[in-house]
Amino acid sequence: MIKIFAAIVFLAGISFAQTYSIKGIVTDTSGIPLTGVNVLLVGTRFGTATNSNGFFELKNLTPGKYSLRFSMIGYERHVLRNVTLENQSLNLTIILKEKILQSEQVVVTAGKHEQKIGDLPVSASIIEPDFIEKKAFTNLENVLRYAPGINMTEGQISIRGSSGYSRGAGTRALVAIDGIPYYTGDTGETIWEVIPLHTLERIEIIKGASSSLYGSSAIGGVINVITKPIQKSPVTFIKSHFGFYDKPSHEEWDWSDNLRTLNGLTVAHSNRIGNFGFGASFTRYEDLSYKQNNYSKKYIGFLKGTIDFENASSITLLANSFNKRGGSFLYWKNSRNALVPPDNDQGETISTNRYMAGLLYQRFIFNGTLLNVKASYYRNNWSDRSEVQNNSTSNLYRGEIQTTSEIFTNAILVSGIEASTANVKSSIFGNPGYSGFGVYSQMDYSYNLPVTLTFGLRYDMIKLDTLESSNAFSPKLGLNIRITDDLRFRSSIGTGFRAPSLAEAFTSTSTSGITVKPNPNLKPEKNFSLEAGLFFTPGDAVSFDIAFFRNEYFDFIEPGIDLTDGLVIFDNVTRARILGLEFNSKFFLLDDALTLSANYTYLWARDINERKFLKYRPRHIAVTGIDYKINSFEIGADFRYWSRIEEIDIELIELGLVPEGDKRVAVYVLDLRCGLGFSLAGLAFKTYLNVNNALNYNYVELIGNIAPIRHFNLSLEISI
Repeated sequence: MIKIFAAIVFLAGISFAQTYSIKGIVTDTSGIPLTGVNVLLVGTRFGTATNSNGFFELKNLTPGKYSLRFSMIGYERHVLRNVTLENQSLNLTIILKEKILQSEQVVVTAGKHEQKIGDLPVSASIIEPDFIEKKAFTNLENVLRYAPGINMTEGQISIRGSSGYSRGAGTRALVAIDGIPYYTGDTGETIWEVIPLHTLERIEIIKGASSSLYGSSAIGGVINVITKPIQKSPVTFIKSHFGFYDKPSHEEWDWSDNLRTLNGLTVAHSNRIGNFGFGASFTRYEDLSYKQNNYSKKYIGFLKGTIDFENASSITLLANSFNKRGGSFLYWKNSRNALVPPDNDQGETISTNRYMAGLLYQRFIFNGTLLNVKASYYRNNWSDRSEVQNNSTSNLYRGEIQTTSEIFTNAILVSGIEASTANVKSSIFGNPGYSGFGVYSQMDYSYNLPVTLTFGLRYDMIKLDTLESSNAFSPKLGLNIRITDDLRFRSSIGTGFRAPSLAEAFTSTSTSGITVKPNPNLKPEKNFSLEAGLFFTPGDAVSFDIAFFRNEYFDFIEPGIDLTDGLVIFDNVTRARILGLEFNSKFFLLDDALTLSANYTYLWARDINERKFLKYRPRHIAVTGIDYKINSFEIGADFRYWSRIEEIDIELIELGLVPEGDKRVAVYVLDLRCGLGFSLAGLAFKTYLNVNNALNYNYVELIGNIAPIRHFNLSLEISI
């Protein structure tokens, strides 16, 4: 694979003898030149900015077709497509209109190229970095708890009910950083703590089966974390926070006489020297926890380097490290000792070390066709100090080659090929291997009429060690109709599949009294997905989005109890159907000083064979938020609700493994916050005070495991 990538990069580096430039002036509607407008070749990191006269120039471009994007805060984003370079340079005049509409948000995840969110055939949402900043989050898992259509169960994500809880084995939502998938080679799970939040430009969430572009793990959707571009001027960023947990609401739960604190520090610096830019950061977190034996210390390192070449190509290197030491808390001793683990679990610890390196290469190779080459390596090593001393080391290698081109007017074709392989050495999974291969193609075609059609198809072949190889075709059709300038209709239909992870097929271990056995006969699961929705923006100050969806799952992989021996086993036990509705709204009032959001999801998630609700899926999910800003001071509140979980792992309770584990309630969580930004001695400061779970409401996401009680957090950011 390395030789193939080297050959492609070498061939792509061959330049044409003749090059040209695209230059011009950018003004507002009054003809006044705009300074600092970002000018970018769509799909690349190659670009420039206008000077004080509104002038820009992109040099050394080979003949072909290009698309340019012009953007500036306070103005509508403008994309100029089908710019043709033939025998001479081009001189353009661009006019930007004031105000950026919500419908003009751009995503790259849905089709692996830039698209307006209002033009998509599928549901999508974006989480902006200012929300993460205000809430002082330290973990991506907690961020996603506030995203519409998503619920989390002790770190396991479920998009529109796609997942229950499988104890960290496998995932039905693919998580990526700048388009590079980020899952482990052994369990196939996402480690949310690895991703440093201060590096994020935005988070893009695509809901529904996305296997036609992303393959196995995207059967429920995709979450793509987009990192910040490196600025032209040097930036030093320092952030610290300190917080503490309140006393438990019941005196008998108060197991510690000491204040349970949490704190963290992040130091980051970025700079650009000529065509080379870099950013580096180091983060340390410590959490003494409100639960006994659940403390942790975490260290996160992040490095990003980019080289922008004059021939409209670039190379980006991403590197990430995560080291954690801490205790282990799986479930409570009993309801009167809800924050204390069973006696046999006292003193158990976990040590984990994870390292990722990714390389991204981009270049226009001919006639405006963009080449993307991605290669990554992910090493995962963990061990626990339990009765069986579980440990695992996995190495995951992955590569992808993708092209994006306008094959004719208003038709964008994305095609690619990818391969991955993993090896594991473990006391819990044995020493299995994994290999996968996929090829895909998708076209988005916009008629002169306000209609966009999407056609996609992907083929995957996956081999898990001793299991039979599996293969699948994943087609997709999508439709987007602009009924009026304010109203869009979308619809999509497609199939998805997911191969079992090595952990689901080969786990053999015991922990906290729970014994898991392997299943060498495990088969892939498949689904059929259908969605229809409306996106309505009657003005700059309001937007509404409603979607109806239906997902049919076949050979659904779920953990269960083998009643013949009382052991946990992953099996293709479920024929499932998930129907639902999702409604999202946002309001910008008082000249954008007041922002309101309200999101609601209804799920009807049924096990067709057993005629009962699927485990760990709430029927109702609601998230609301309010923010009010007065100059540099702001206050806000968020409220989360989900209905009482109807089905749980009742077998673990009946076998006596989780005492009183059937205790659960509907969830009501209120968070409060306030913040202030100011300048002092030439430095920019921001400080936020957060009160999380302000009502100190007691609830569980997973049986026998109390979710975070009320805690306070004060953070301070300094930008130099």
